[in-house]
Amino acid sequence: MKHTLLLAAIAAGSAVAAPTVTRLTPPSELFSSGRADPVIARFLPGQRFDLQATIKPDAGQKITAARYFIDGKPVAATVALRECASGCTKGLAAETTIATVRAVSSELAGKHEFSVEATQADGQKVVAKGNFEVVPFTAALGPKVRNIIILLGDGMGASQRTAARIVHGYAQGKALQPLAMDTFTATAMVKTSSLNSIVTDSSPGMTSYVSGNKNNNNEEGVFPDDTVDAFDNPRVEYLSEYLHRTQGKQLGVVTTADVFDATPAGNAVHTSNRGAGTGIVDQFFDDRGHTGLTVLMGGGRKWFLPAGTPGSARTDSSDYAFSATDPHTAEIVKRWGVSAGGLDKGRDLIGAFQSAGFQYAATKTDLDKADAAKPLLGLFAFSNMNVALDKINGRRGADKNGLQGGSVVDDFGLPDQPMLDEMAAKAIAVLKKSPKGFVLLVEGASIDKQAHNMDTERWMLDTLEFDRAVRVAQDFAAEQGDTLVIVTADHECSGAALIGGSMVTDKALVDLAAKKGVPHLRNQVVGVYEKAGFPHYKIAADGYPETTDIDFRLLVGYGANADRYEDWRTKKTPQRDVQQPFASEAPLKWYPANAQERDDALGDYLVTGQVPGESAVHTATDVPLSAYGPGALAFTGVIDNTDVFFKLAQAAVKGVVAPADTSGSKKPPKPKR
Repeated sequence: MKHTLLLAAIAAGSAVAAPTVTRLTPPSELFSSGRADPVIARFLPGQRFDLQATIKPDAGQKITAARYFIDGKPVAATVALRECASGCTKGLAAETTIATVRAVSSELAGKHEFSVEATQADGQKVVAKGNFEVVPFTAALGPKVRNIIILLGDGMGASQRTAARIVHGYAQGKALQPLAMDTFTATAMVKTSSLNSIVTDSSPGMTSYVSGNKNNNNEEGVFPDDTVDAFDNPRVEYLSEYLHRTQGKQLGVVTTADVFDATPAGNAVHTSNRGAGTGIVDQFFDDRGHTGLTVLMGGGRKWFLPAGTPGSARTDSSDYAFSATDPHTAEIVKRWGVSAGGLDKGRDLIGAFQSAGFQYAATKTDLDKADAAKPLLGLFAFSNMNVALDKINGRRGADKNGLQGGSVVDDFGLPDQPMLDEMAAKAIAVLKKSPKGFVLLVEGASIDKQAHNMDTERWMLDTLEFDRAVRVAQDFAAEQGDTLVIVTADHECSGAALIGGSMVTDKALVDLAAKKGVPHLRNQVVGVYEKAGFPHYKIAADGYPETTDIDFRLLVGYGANADRYEDWRTKKTPQRDVQQPFASEAPLKWYPANAQERDDALGDYLVTGQVPGESAVHTATDVPLSAYGPGALAFTGVIDNTDVFFKLAQAAVKGVVAPADTSGSKKPPKPKR
């Protein structure tokens, strides 16, 4: 029930009518259900956020004024009114009004009640109430951390972590060597739900860690609203923005995905549409002085090239521009101190970065030559970078899996891409020169993307690539002694399950695939319990398996999969990536469009899926989070994803609160090969 209160007297005998508040932001149970708990929106002392209400007046009336109050005291800021005639979601009458106050904050710890009072033209008023909490900093037991490194394996649940460890090797039930993330000081389990679903997507999955608040699926750094503009939603201040504003820390974002993707964007960009690529990358650049952005690396060159350039995806329809004549958006620029943007599909964004003092790297060779004393932009693919399995095969030069006789990366025209650990090392080299410290996000993006594709070996090797980046961050933290590192996931993807091991050699597996079907590829292959044994992958000098098509291999099933065929062998090529600008051109157009097309020539062992469509999906399963360095021991138990933000901020602003641990200052052991 929406709680509204009519304040003006209704003339005796007249029809009872009143304006109503249909949405109140920040979201709260007090407004939605009348319950004071749980408190949904939580903020740091001084963390900025927007207040907003959607108000429906009586028929034939208009909303003429609105005021906001926090704990009964008026909010001293301009309330911008916009009628829905200017553009609202379907179903709202044109006279419905959006009332917004930008960039408010509270220093006072504890629970707070806020309210909006709206007046329509005939004098009738309506009040709606909500609540939020300011989470206090506590007395520190240790020093402040200078740097924060967040390593996020997109889609990486416990099964993905375990599979990577098994590939490293087991003997009589003991791992031959731990993953880097296995050696972290403390581990917690994280609840991953978003604001509007038990199953999150990557946007709120990431932003919960760096804003302390739940967002709707597909939205980044904003609360939902009723306008159609993707960039005008009520904002929440990110960790990078807060620490840059209050301490001068710099920001780095590194990913194997297109840099516009949900996880990288969910550290610096505010939008209700994770797909608005032109505006997302423009906001990275335009607001770099607001976020401290110093390093940006990944794929996504297509968004940086002027429209009309081969490979460019820039369009005005996915851009943003805040009008100076519309108070609803003009107040974003004024109160938040950010750029107004502009519809500029012809913009040369690489050139803009270079003019602002950034170096540009398009290849690993460029990256190796980059000067660590200067800010860095690295764009190593037109969209998502190739995955670890294909990059490694390309480097080795032995496996010619491409469709034109070369490697897969040759088919993409990108033979010189860096690995994630190489990108992470260069990012740290640049950022460690920041006078006040830094926040760095390092994402292993295709653990998720290949789990969606149910491409087991590709996500397993991407997990190994991610763990090598974890090692880079851990080594830096051990040497510095002032850096807090966490490694986690935004959600689990595909319901991956390590069901056992193959009972046959790889040659026998090929022969059984020719015979086809369940009797051969399931009943004669799948070994469970003691029949699973211990798969033995031989790790090459580059840190990856010499081959993933081994005898008695690890077998993985899925609990959130679409229909697919299985023959248990490594897929020769990845699926077609429709985000690539040249996906419809040879040779990329010959890559399989979906899992069934990829697998239908295999052993005719159909695994019926639990979900519709062509891809596996995210699950609501809790994910592990491991922490290393000063403050690591704060990350234990079962915690909400939003709790992570407050623990990170506590360590950076006031200092470590958990008892000091010694493991965070020791250099971790190097893996044996």
